[in-house]
Formats: sequence, C-alpha cells, structure tokens
Amino acid sequence: MNTSNIFDINSDKSFENLALQIFKYQAENNVVYKEFISYININPLNINYLKDIPFLPIQFFKTHRIVSSKTQIKTTFLSSSTTGITQSKHHITDISVYEKSFKKGFHHFYGNDQNYIILALLPSYLERNGSSLIYMIENFVSNNQSKHSGFYLYNLHELAKKLNELDANNKKILLIGVSYALLDLIEKYRFSLKNTIIMETGGMKGRCKELIREELHQILCKGFGVEKIHSEYGMTELLSQAYSKGNGIFFTPPWMKILIRDTEDALTLLPHHKTGGINIVDLANINSCSFIATQDLGKTSPDNSFEIMGRFDNYDIRGCNLMII
Repeated sequence: MNTSNIFDINSDKSFENLALQIFKYQAENNVVYKEFISYININPLNINYLKDIPFLPIQFFKTHRIVSSKTQIKTTFLSSSTTGITQSKHHITDISVYEKSFKKGFHHFYGNDQNYIILALLPSYLERNGSSLIYMIENFVSNNQSKHSGFYLYNLHELAKKLNELDANNKKILLIGVSYALLDLIEKYRFSLKNTIIMETGGMKGRCKELIREELHQILCKGFGVEKIHSEYGMTELLSQAYSKGNGIFFTPPWMKILIRDTEDALTLLPHHKTGGINIVDLANINSCSFIATQDLGKTSPDNSFEIMGRFDNYDIRGCNLMII
C-alpha cells in the first residue's frame, strides 16, 4: 500500500479517510488482525467511521507476528524487559517509514533537529539491543552537524561539564534522558540552564512508584534550573511519537491520534476528560498494525491533547513514561 500520503494529512477528515483505507488494507492483509476482527464478530465491510474501527490489544505483539506487508522483514524492534517477561516484537519491513515519521514528527513540534546539539542520556536503552528510541536518537546524532552531539552512558561528570559549557555559550541544546538517569545527574551536579530543553522519556528502573509525574518534574526543574520538563511518549509497537512541552500535556503529529476506551467495554469509546484505556491510531504503522489498544490509562481534551494517568493493574512495567499519577 502507498505510504506517500501518510505524512500529508492536514485535517480530521483526511485523517479519517486514510485511517479507513489503512484499516481495510490491514483487515485483509494482516493475518493476526484479521483473525482478531473475526473473533470479535466484526465485519470490516461495515466499518465506515474511525470510531468503529477495532483496536488490536498490544499484548499480541508479545505472542504473534504482527505484519501487514508481504515484503521481507528488514529489522525488528524489541521492548525492554526484565527476567521472566516476554518482549514485544515490532517487525519492520520498511525502515524509511519510521525515519520519515520521527523526523517529521520532531520537526512538527521543535523545528529542524539540526538546530540543536543533541545530548542523550539513555543508559538502560543503550545496554540492550533493538531499541526503537536508540535508533531514532542515533539517526539524529549521526546526522547532526555539531561535533558535540552524542550519547552518554555513566560518564556523568563529562556530560555535566559539557552541558554547562555549551549552555553558557548560548548553544541550543536538547538533553534527552531516561528519568532515573536524569535524577542521578542532578543528584551529583547542579545546573542553571537557559538554552537547554530537558526531555524525559520515562523509565524509572523499579523506582517509578516513588514519584508521581508532577513530583518528578518539580525535582528535575529545580535540579536543571528550567521552567518546564518536556516528555516523549512512544513505544516499541509504534513508529510515531507524541511530545509534551510541559505539565504532562501531550500532542500527537497529524498522522497519529489518541482515543480513549471504556475499561469495562473495550469496544466503547469515552468522551473528552474521561479516564480510560488509551487506544492509538498510528498511520505510520501501515505495514504492521495502525490500531493498537495499549495498557496505558489516559484522557483526552478537545484541543487534541492527552494526558497519561498510569497503567492497568498487573501489567508489565516497561517502556516510556510509566510514571504513576
């Protein structure tokens, strides 16, 4: 199926039209999704509106091969995991779609990535294979014009020194980091940054129950000397990211949409301001599944923003932005 028009969406109507086209394509060509739709007694021919499209439970990425394209799998992204927990696998047949998605998504919210020095503090992601986040940041760093852009593992002293020097020289900086590593950094060093965006990707490595998001952001704001903490919301099973520029309020790029489902009835959608399960439409997932029912809890607002309220009970603690609200 043609992917060229995914990133040209400019209205709710064009989004819905393309979503319905992709649904019909995936309902026919994705074996697992097709069987799931049949199992819940839905006829794809009767789906004429976005609100009626069924969403595949995200757990299927742990147990099944979720592919819509007939072409060869080029790479596979793997979720983080701990001992005894099965990893999700997102099979990618066209990596260029992911590259277009994360580049255009970043540009949509922040402008050209070449305008930033990108410093990455993502130790838990670097220490494993198959991270889609590392693939994205490596692409940004390797194509960045600044010699200062790069990854940091546990060399926090070097990072602190560079961050303070670059910021003092009025350089435009993006420091993207896993939450626990950012906390480790400000426990040892103090900053008063004027030209730096601090972006957390979630991930507390077992410490997530100690802090709610508001507390985490207050601590990070004080430690880095900034007014707001930005956030990235993504996951292995997606090829698009949502971003927050503060206060935990996220927005999606034009080819991605958040819907909220009733926690007691998965086929019923809830109105704005009601908390429920987060359903994600990611049209960039054209070659896997674009309609995913996650285990995150959240709520939407009329301006198309959304908030993450936590997770369903007894679900694997992994991935991005797992703060307890």
